Amino acid sequence: MNFQQKFHKPAEKEASAPGRVNLLGEHTDYNDGFVLPTAIPQRTTVQLSWSNDEQHHFYSENLDEYACILESHHTPSGFASYIFGCIEVLKKQGYAIPFLNVYVKSSIPMGSGLSSSAALEVATLRALHQLLNLPIDDVEIAQLAQQAEIHYAGVQCGIMDQMAASLADTEHILFLDTRTLERRVLPLPSGTEIVVIDSGVARTLASSGYNKRRAECEEAAQLLKVKALRDINDAEVTEELPEPLRRRSRHVVTENNRVLEVSQGVSPQRFGELMNASHFSLRDDYEVSVAALDTLVEILQKTPGVFGARLTGAGFGGACVALVTAGEGKDIATKVLQQYDRGRILVPTT
Repeated sequence: MNFQQKFHKPAEKEASAPGRVNLLGEHTDYNDGFVLPTAIPQRTTVQLSWSNDEQHHFYSENLDEYACILESHHTPSGFASYIFGCIEVLKKQGYAIPFLNVYVKSSIPMGSGLSSSAALEVATLRALHQLLNLPIDDVEIAQLAQQAEIHYAGVQCGIMDQMAASLADTEHILFLDTRTLERRVLPLPSGTEIVVIDSGVARTLASSGYNKRRAECEEAAQLLKVKALRDINDAEVTEELPEPLRRRSRHVVTENNRVLEVSQGVSPQRFGELMNASHFSLRDDYEVSVAALDTLVEILQKTPGVFGARLTGAGFGGACVALVTAGEGKDIATKVLQQYDRGRILVPTT
């Protein structure tokens, strides 16, 4: 199946966006904190054309799912909610959006914590930008994509995933201050590369504890009398909070400090130590890991050539990321999977 076969006409425009893996800074973006994502080779592609009737027609090649949208006040479910959300946030900005045929195909694994949803949103907005010649830049695309996910997919996400999908590349790390959107492109530590392995345990943000964790952080910030947990830089301050707010906020504070340390330049060994500490914090303080992720991280951390490893993404399943010696990523991933009874290598792809 392709666009021509599905809609009986050629696509007018095509755009794509990458998935992302976050090396450090997990669950800090919705706390106005600091993050360190990078793009991965896998991408989502969106093709568009004008619809021949007064309806939107959305098709996902990977899911083999089709949605026909008749009423703008009714949000569809599944993959269509992200596309619909992008259209609606543009309309709220005052742009006239015609009825469309939309064809989606992706190489980003869904449910692995690699931001397939943000890639879909950014790719959709990029394609609409091209089709309608909209005066929006890459940062605005990320901001609109975030609003689409919050208001139409029901996930109270921060801005990191959309900024990474819109601005990051596969050769560098994107250091991002999610409050100010100040950003810098940083190199990976010399002599290293990234390995990403899917644990084989899928998760969905909207039905997980993601929104609950965000609410807990907001409650902790209120008790500490700050705008967001980003405004606390000493973990000792969190000791006065009741559980589980003490542990949730301690993770955010220490995670922000880890990102800030890396942003100043560290050795591969120190970067790995900080990744390991991040995983333990996500496991024990934030409680978003699961047994499969812990097992996979432990195997990675004990494997020669691995500097450090951690879960990546929101948790509750998904993937793990490791910083490894350059040129050894594929061999390391293969050895790790020999010890781990499920999962697959996502990066590197060669």
